[in-house]
Amino acid sequence: MNVLITGAAGNLGSFLSRHLLAGPHQLKLMTHHQELPPEIASHPNTTVYQADLGRIETLYTPCENTDCIVHFAGRLFAPRPERFLPETNVTYVRNLVSAALAGGVGKFILISFPQVEGESRPENPASGTLLGSPESVHARTRLEAERQLFAACEAGGMAPVSMRAGMIYGRGVLMIEAAHRLLERRLLGIWRKPTWTHLISLPDFLCSIEAAIEGSHVRGIYNLGDEAPLTLQEFLDRAAGHWGTPKPWRAPDWVFYLAAWCVEAYALLFRSASPLTRDFIKIGMASYVSDTTRMRQELLPQLLYPSLAAGIELL
Repeated sequence: MNVLITGAAGNLGSFLSRHLLAGPHQLKLMTHHQELPPEIASHPNTTVYQADLGRIETLYTPCENTDCIVHFAGRLFAPRPERFLPETNVTYVRNLVSAALAGGVGKFILISFPQVEGESRPENPASGTLLGSPESVHARTRLEAERQLFAACEAGGMAPVSMRAGMIYGRGVLMIEAAHRLLERRLLGIWRKPTWTHLISLPDFLCSIEAAIEGSHVRGIYNLGDEAPLTLQEFLDRAAGHWGTPKPWRAPDWVFYLAAWCVEAYALLFRSASPLTRDFIKIGMASYVSDTTRMRQELLPQLLYPSLAAGIELL
């Protein structure tokens, strides 16, 4: 198969690229500003395309003779996400879907997250619908992108797929590495209110995406998660124990919103990156637990790491 990966130079995009290099597929790797790691760019199974998702005319060539698209690309770590996410999460997907339909692409896999359905818990898990009403801008715009994808594919021959992944953990995952560094310096805190989260190990995430690429029957929404949801507070405490660092300190919610406001203000003033925003805090405080039945039935019947206890060595 010819597989186009957008955001191939990003964190998860580069992980998927490396994972698929061992297989039979030809990879078409799309980048914009970032450079691909040399060992990926020079591999005989890869072709590299530079394109701008904001300019649809640059997307037609990468989409030609493509069997499947896996869309990671987006923008993070910038202040005031409400100003750019409607473009990067919605308009960019619309452009890529239009180019894919014009190029006769067979399948479009959008990497998403379960928070698009809003709050969910073990007693009321996210079921995999497009009817959510989330609070954060990140989740609202990603849900709008999902809706556009499925609506556009109704009239065309392309199969739409949304892969709603829980928190992905493993060595090299940026959020996990950042948490480790902050814990070592006693700089990581967490709010007191228990927040449910649904983990999935990096190897299981990559195997799920590979199965979605290759499965001729795959279509629709898939929630990706392991068999043992837990709270974010418990995850961080157990990670700290594994790393031998102090546990994260607890603080009231307003402390984190204030910290995010300060980081955003600094980033706006000095035109720098903003690793923390108020919308990140809002989506981070939203509990999410997913019904992963479809994943187990159609993609990955048996997880390599069914719980954090089984995958703790991956941290």
